[in-house]
Parts: sequence; structure tokens; C-alpha cells
Amino acid sequence: MKVLKSIELFTGAGGLALGLEKTGWHHEALIERDEHACSTIHLNESLGHPLAKHWRLFAQDARGISYETVADGVDMVAGGPPCQPFSLGGKHRAYQDRRDMFPEAVRAVRELRPRCFLFENVKGLLRQSFATYFHYVILQLSYPLIAREKDEDWESHLSHLKRIHTGGKRMDLCYKVVYRLLDAAAYGVPQHRHRVFIVGFRSDLGREWSFPEPTHSLDRLLWEQWVTGSYWDEHEVPKKARPQAPARFRLRVQRLASDFALFPPLGQRCRTVRDALAGLPDPKDKRHTVPNHEFRDGARPYPGHTGSLLDEPSKALKAGDHGVPGGENMMALPGGTCRYYTVRESARVQTFPDDYLFSGSWTEAMRQIGNAVPVNLAIAVGESVMKQLA
Repeated sequence: MKVLKSIELFTGAGGLALGLEKTGWHHEALIERDEHACSTIHLNESLGHPLAKHWRLFAQDARGISYETVADGVDMVAGGPPCQPFSLGGKHRAYQDRRDMFPEAVRAVRELRPRCFLFENVKGLLRQSFATYFHYVILQLSYPLIAREKDEDWESHLSHLKRIHTGGKRMDLCYKVVYRLLDAAAYGVPQHRHRVFIVGFRSDLGREWSFPEPTHSLDRLLWEQWVTGSYWDEHEVPKKARPQAPARFRLRVQRLASDFALFPPLGQRCRTVRDALAGLPDPKDKRHTVPNHEFRDGARPYPGHTGSLLDEPSKALKAGDHGVPGGENMMALPGGTCRYYTVRESARVQTFPDDYLFSGSWTEAMRQIGNAVPVNLAIAVGESVMKQLA
């Protein structure tokens, strides 16, 4: 089988890169400027991680990259342009934010002319207040050769792109672009994490593609928990220790028991925090040798930030604008208490493999993980794109 080559911009700690490598893409280059994320990538490369050992990292700002010196003949450009311009934590300033790196993603496509591209970002990108700018991003990716002039403001450039789009003029390089908001929990990630994926195929390829269908469902989880009890049997939870079905799900469970008396709902169950942490020792036990699994004290619940429930998908892990947020990065324990996830537990929630290590302090490692694409979500989308080109 032909090896399909790719490069990745804004790699971060490597979640997207791991998922794409797992599905057969070969990254010719990774570009990342954050020193802590670069340390994590170098660490795993030096340890010979099977997916990272051949990575070639360019530890610099993407704005200074000359792509002709980085890679040649790549099939895909991937990456996650920094999301701060579109996130609540980052003050959602969009095109007014100097951290907006979508122009660099477009430049990479323009210079490398890949067969396809795959970019992801936070769901805030689809906020109504960003609708015009998001349309601008899509048109730039559709017609990357129509570059913005130095003295041209973005609104004027948008008008130019609209005229090209509505005029039907054939371009030497253009892409068919689709996007969708995906919940990672629907693809086997033990976490409700919504990310916008933007995928484009070069128009001359004539490819027809759509996003992969979800493989995991909440209905199947509820059915296994509260109709058959197989979830609790799997985790060896005795009947007397099993909780009651949450009040908000009781009518739904009754419907499932009625509709699926003989056969389960289709697909696999959504994975839970309990599923994710299975097999990990208590972080307070100092005898364990699991890397990145050190207990950190100080977690406190407060209204609206009560941690993730053990038997549901985790809340979305977050990096935070200033340090690590509390409620999203801890789990709720019986009796109303809570504790922070360890770095390894957070990595499990993001479906990083256990042999992939994180460099830096607890805060820095948690920030890297909170910024990452869940590996299993990257696998689902990357594999689907691969099938179109292989």
C-alpha cells in the first residue's frame, strides 16, 4: 500500500498526530512552538514510542516556516490552529486576535497543494457572532490561491472570494470543503468534547466524502447500566453498591427497557470515566510505578463546577486561560467530595496511550492535555479520510 504523507501544524502535545499516525498517515513534519509541548514530543521520540519515534519536529512559529524546505509532495495538511480567538477562555476575539492562525493554515495549503486537509477547532468557531468570519475561513480554504493583499482588509478579501465563488470561475487549485461539529463521546472517547472538524479534498480528485457516522451512544450505555446491568457486572460492582439511575434519565431508561427488551440499541456504549480509569492504581498509593500518575490535592467543588461523574462520560477537559480550571479537570467521588484527575487519568480520558508520556509540571502537562485532540476522535476522522485516498 502506498504510504500517504502528511504534515501537521500547531501539533501541541500530539493527540491529532498520534491518531493520524495510528491510521496509517506518515507525518513528514510537525510544527509547534510551545516549549512544553515540544518537550513532550521530544521525550516520546527519544524513548522510541512506536508512533512518535520517526517524527521530525520543527520547534518554531508556523509564520516563519518555508514549506518548500519542510516537505514535498504531501497528501494531507493537518492541524489545530490555536483556538483562543474563538474560545470563551481566550476572550473570543476571532480576527481581532493576533493568535488567529487560520491564515497560516491557508498558506500551508496554498504552498503545499495537498490532496486534502484536515483542521479542527473549538465549537465556539460556530458561534453566531463568528458566522461571517467562519464563512471567510471556509472560502479561503476553498480558494487558497486567492491570497489577501498586504493592504487589503479581511472584509474586502471576503468580498473578492465571494465573487470567485458565485462566479463559478475555474481555479488552478481549489478544494471541496465540508465541516461538522463532532462530540468525541460518539466515537469512543470517555468524554463529552465538541470539536469542529474542517475537511477539504482537492477538486480535481472528484472525491465524494462525508464524516464517519457515530459508533457509540448514550442509549446503549443507559441500556447496559439500568436495563441489563452488564456495565456493573463488567466492572465487578456488587448490586448493593450500585447507584440508582439518575432522575434525569429515568423516563429514557423506561423507554429503552420497553423498546429494546430483546436486543440492545445499535452500536457500542458511550465510555465512562470508570471505563477510562480501569486498571489504574490509586494515585495516593506511593508504591505504584505508573508515570504521570501523581496525586494532587486541593480540589474543591463549587456551584457549576462539581467534577465529572464516575459512570458517565467526563466533562470536557480544558486548558484554561490562566492555569488549570477546577471543575472540568476533576472527578466527583461518592459522598459529595471530589479530586483532581492525575495527568495519566486525564490522558486516559483523552485516549492517549499509556506509553505516551508528558513532560513538565502538573499544570503544564494538564494544559497540554486540555488543548489536545482526543486520539480516538482523530483515528475516526483520519481513517475515514485515508480510505478516500488509499
